[in-house]
Amino acid sequence: MEYKDKKSDDILEKLVHINRITKVVKGGRRFGFSALVVVGNQAGKIGIAHAKAKQVPDAIKKANETARRKLIHIPLREGRTIHHDVYGKDGAGKIVLRSAPKGTGIIAGGPVRAVCEVLGIKDIVAKSMGTSNPHNMIRATMKALSKQNSPKHISTIRNKKISEVIEKRG
Repeated sequence: MEYKDKKSDDILEKLVHINRITKVVKGGRRFGFSALVVVGNQAGKIGIAHAKAKQVPDAIKKANETARRKLIHIPLREGRTIHHDVYGKDGAGKIVLRSAPKGTGIIAGGPVRAVCEVLGIKDIVAKSMGTSNPHNMIRATMKALSKQNSPKHISTIRNKKISEVIEKRG
């Protein structure tokens, strides 16, 4: 489920997973819902959040508000892909993200695709292994994306010019 928020048009919100949860109490069962949401500005900023409520719309609203407060910046290459190949792991979820040439598109499944779309990545190849749990896959994807270094950062570490670092790319 994808929709633009009414507050500000630059933030895209995607509902990744909704789950019915049950709390057993003395009088019986109490049902609620949990929502996993990713939000982003399609230009390198992304936030993820998980929230619970008695009704589905309330859970989605709470998750969206929390995700908007947790926006972080991820560096993108040419505004369309990642700088280099990265690996992330969370729980049993493992992910390999590979940069791709222009025109490739987003080759990723499920929650990873949602993360790439709200982040603004247009060309990427992703392989997810291990679990299909959306929570673990999103956290593994975020860990992988946060491991990535921009050419500017690498050039300062190596005491080289940015052009020298970019030349050596495959």
